[in-house]
Amino acid sequence: MSEPATPAEGLGVLHLFCRVGPLADSDAVQAVVGAAETTGEQVVPVAVLGHKADLAFMVLGDDLWRLRGLQTGLTEAGLEVVDSYVSLTEVSEYAADIPDEMKEARLRPVLPPEGKPAWCFYPMSKRRGEQSNWFTLSFEERHDLMVEHGASGRKFAGRILQIVTASTGVDDYEWGVTLFGQRPDDIKDVVYTLRYDEASAVYAEFGPFYTGVVGSLDEVLDSVGCRAG
Repeated sequence: MSEPATPAEGLGVLHLFCRVGPLADSDAVQAVVGAAETTGEQVVPVAVLGHKADLAFMVLGDDLWRLRGLQTGLTEAGLEVVDSYVSLTEVSEYAADIPDEMKEARLRPVLPPEGKPAWCFYPMSKRRGEQSNWFTLSFEERHDLMVEHGASGRKFAGRILQIVTASTGVDDYEWGVTLFGQRPDDIKDVVYTLRYDEASAVYAEFGPFYTGVVGSLDEVLDSVGCRAG
């Protein structure tokens, strides 16, 4: 066995976006996911809307080797990985003073949340251009902008659960944002609202958006036409 590749705190997070290949076998996919859950990984299956992918798996675990093993198992089960994102759970430097239970919820979230089947993922970074450079602002300026940003997000408490994971040095953008909503328009409303905050309007760069519906693994596999071999 390889030595575990474990973060000092928090969890590794792997978003896999897959297509159903001609040899995809739902029984094999079920076995791979079941084995991962047995070793402690959280696996959130999503039926993806649109042409970018058929389904997605959001996987959280404390050993990157096991996340890699799940990815290998899914491809061996006939799924084709067409996109992915790698990140880590964290407590932001702007949230250092929040209560310990809130820190734990950010470092080790329990997913998926009940009653929030609408789902969206997108990566984002902060601009470092000549006119708008987030990284030349003082900590106090950045903190104040993020406080404003957080206040806007809290207006959607109960409707939206937002999971922000860190990916600086790990993937192409600096954060991954995963949204769980009661309804699809909850996601539209929160993203629209937050884009007016200066932290987003002036300083944010967004990557591609993936939208889908969270369900049981059986529901998701059935919805994308993945059958037993």
